[in-house]
Amino acid sequence: MSTPDSSGSSGSSGSSDEHRRQVLYWRLLSRLFGSEEQPSLETASVAVVEDLGLPAQLLDPGVSVDNLVQRFPALEAEFAGLMAQERQPVGEDEDEDEAERVRRAALVSKLLLNVFATGSGTVSASQLACWQRDSGWLKQALGADGSAGISPVLGQLEGDLVSRMRLREVLADPVLSRQLTPSMSLIEQLLRDKSNLSGVALANAKALIRRYVDQVGEVLRTQVQQTSAGTLDRSVPPKRVFRNLDLNRTIWKNLTNWSPQDERLYVDRLFYRHTAKRTMPARLIVVVDQSGSMVDSMVNCTILASIFAGLPKVEVHLIAYDTRAIDLTPWVHDPFEVLLRTNLGGGNDGPVAMAMAQPKISDPRNTVLVWISDFYEFDRSQPLFEAMEAVHRSGVKLIPVGSVNSSGQQSVNPWFRERFKNLGTPVISGRIQKLVLELKTFLA
Repeated sequence: MSTPDSSGSSGSSGSSDEHRRQVLYWRLLSRLFGSEEQPSLETASVAVVEDLGLPAQLLDPGVSVDNLVQRFPALEAEFAGLMAQERQPVGEDEDEDEAERVRRAALVSKLLLNVFATGSGTVSASQLACWQRDSGWLKQALGADGSAGISPVLGQLEGDLVSRMRLREVLADPVLSRQLTPSMSLIEQLLRDKSNLSGVALANAKALIRRYVDQVGEVLRTQVQQTSAGTLDRSVPPKRVFRNLDLNRTIWKNLTNWSPQDERLYVDRLFYRHTAKRTMPARLIVVVDQSGSMVDSMVNCTILASIFAGLPKVEVHLIAYDTRAIDLTPWVHDPFEVLLRTNLGGGNDGPVAMAMAQPKISDPRNTVLVWISDFYEFDRSQPLFEAMEAVHRSGVKLIPVGSVNSSGQQSVNPWFRERFKNLGTPVISGRIQKLVLELKTFLA
């Protein structure tokens, strides 16, 4: 690999600063894609960092960003929003501006190296926790817009790290298990392996799942604000008591009785507000594909269903399926118990789940059916769609969802996607905020 000339790294001209930036980025690339250090690049990079007044630990991938800012607190403010900054136009003070870009390149290199150089071999709990904190620094440096775009990539990296952990050994050690930071990738591994755990390891796994459920539940609760208990039922006459008197309407309807001579309004009819609300609860049926590709949807929707189940006048049913279906409604108020009863993996057999869901529909126009899946069925696509079409035409509000996650990415069988669109029930965006909005609209 050819590299730029690393001599004169402490020069002050714009050209020299450009060379210094190249040295830092060449070193970054060599570390990411090569297994051995390149002495010339390492030496030149150390010179650049020292000339910038930055600590040499910035170049050590073994030092976390947390440790770095603990030792050098002034760096914390520099990392925040670092990669969201726009390039400033070069003015008269060109040398000073270029020098600042070199400094930014050094800090950016630190973040990228710590997050993307994940190595190989077994990963410990402390290493995973350290990587998760470093990826958090990267997201902060990218800003809101940038972090949304990179989240799927970081999710894949995290999943790889978790898969390289000797998870059972870590869970059996109370000290190591406490170092684990709950994440979607870790929860997936725990749910897949829970049948092989026992004793201390199983107890620690349950504690981690509970922590994650509580954390996600807290976030979702802020999105699901209290909905109305029901709509006004105008078939019930308003109660004729003073507190229900509609003064504005009463005055407006009696204006023809105004007497100019007496300067009085004679009221011959009183109007009252309707306050009675429909008491029949809305029925929410959530069907979740629990095959391997839908793990995040299973976790998120289980928690979301429990939150809606806690609202007044809402009756929630929860069904999970792969090649079989299981009715999880008895535990819908406790997402932790629901997740412990799921067996992730397997294929898709939607008609089995539909056979369990249809008997739960007693009042179609007061029912919403949320079906979360990628809709890649075995060979029963036509029967499933025909059943869903029949349910929709009966008056049920059908909401097909491709996935429910934080990134919004979704993969949906094009055959189903086109037919749902033609039916007037397009597959909604994968972002969980969109599903929350749809459900709140129906239940309000």
